[in-house]
Amino acid sequence: MTEMLRAPAEVKYADELDWLESVDDGPKPYSWRLSPRMVRLFVLGSQKSDKLGRQVDQKWFGDASLVERAVVTLASDRGLLLIGDPGTGKSWLAELLAAAISRDSTLVVQGTAGTTEDHIKYSWNVSMVIAQGQSRESMIPSPIMTAMERGVIGRFEELTRSTSDVQDALISILSEKYVSIPELDNDNVVFAKPGFSVIATANSRDRGVNDLSSALKRRFNFVRIPVVTNRRSEADIVRFRTAELLRRHQIELDLPPTLLDILLQSFADLRTAAASATSDDEKLESALSTAEQIGVLEDAILHSQFFGEKQLHAGTLASSLVGSLARRSSEDLAILNKYLHGVVEPRGRKDGGLWPEFLEGGRQAIAVLS
Repeated sequence: MTEMLRAPAEVKYADELDWLESVDDGPKPYSWRLSPRMVRLFVLGSQKSDKLGRQVDQKWFGDASLVERAVVTLASDRGLLLIGDPGTGKSWLAELLAAAISRDSTLVVQGTAGTTEDHIKYSWNVSMVIAQGQSRESMIPSPIMTAMERGVIGRFEELTRSTSDVQDALISILSEKYVSIPELDNDNVVFAKPGFSVIATANSRDRGVNDLSSALKRRFNFVRIPVVTNRRSEADIVRFRTAELLRRHQIELDLPPTLLDILLQSFADLRTAAASATSDDEKLESALSTAEQIGVLEDAILHSQFFGEKQLHAGTLASSLVGSLARRSSEDLAILNKYLHGVVEPRGRKDGGLWPEFLEGGRQAIAVLS
């Protein structure tokens, strides 16, 4: 793990997965490494009522029924589509599920405008084809085809970012469970082994980019991941991700609860303002997601570690918030400036605490960017 910038879930939690597998006596579908009950435990963490020999930490924060429906879907013949706003943890949940079920979450296709049918089926090693001709040895299987051959979970990120041709190619894989290779005379069909399934993610804000056809929708069970609105759950997510960041960078720094409260309150205020805005010019371009909160905090922590007093201050947090959320130079800076003077300044006069320092840090950051 020390040589990986970011270890996949099955590597990061290998010890925990090994232990869960050793004590798992539940029925396992197909080639699953863990039973559905243990998959749920791995993702959501254990409770005292589970009566396990060790604590299993919660890794994804959301409604348990969503995880249960996702697990049940993957035990069926249908694909799983996790859909929701940016920053709701769709990709992280997909990675955790693939790690728990298959012990491999790296069989991933990233959907973009440049994704082609080859990316989900196969391509060819040109030099081998020239030297030896087309054969199974000169074929390069896609991550999805590899998942089919091994009977494990394949992942497709940002499905609606890919073109309709690519989506149509996925329909045949999900319905027929095999891929034909017409270039070969023999051994020209790859059949999916039991246990194969696809977890796809889609950004609900990408509607209209490349909408899913009704045929493809029928091949998926939809699980909608809602935006986290519960203050306590959001705080848990931010603390969990921040702890991971500190461990990765080997930073010893305490996150004062008052600063976390300021961060959460600031995002709550900005979301309220966005909800009441009557035009796009009055809304920040940022989605104001939990993931963006984590990004703001990460930026502030690293700045404090490398250029500050190795202690997080409210002014640094405000500077990070402005720098991270101001994506349109004029419109977003005007919105943030209005927020600082219309909300933060009165709150600082009334409540005191760290709000005046947060206000000053935000003002300075806006002045630099203006």
